[in-house]
Amino acid sequence: MNFKEFHASLKQPTPPADLSDALTALWLDANKQWEEAHEVIRDNTDQSSAWVHAYLHHVEGVLWNADYWYGRAKKKRPNCSTQEEWQQIVQALTA
Repeated sequence: MNFKEFHASLKQPTPPADLSDALTALWLDANKQWEEAHEVIRDNTDQSSAWVHAYLHHVEGVLWNADYWYGRAKKKRPNCSTQEEWQQIVQALTA
């Protein structure tokens, strides 16, 4: 699935079944389901999941926790809006 297809899927009532946990969490977040997004990603340890986990805590405003997860993802907290960050992550994960 590419970025355009992922973005179009946001209009569906549920996330596509073939998404990774990281993309499922981003889909849920985009559909105002932060708690559900966090639940999907919280126990995953891969780098992509850590990046999404960091993003979710960035959105939440708990920066110390976000920074912990950015470290696990080998990323730095970006200097952009969380909306721009969401787009950057989705683009990277659908490339």
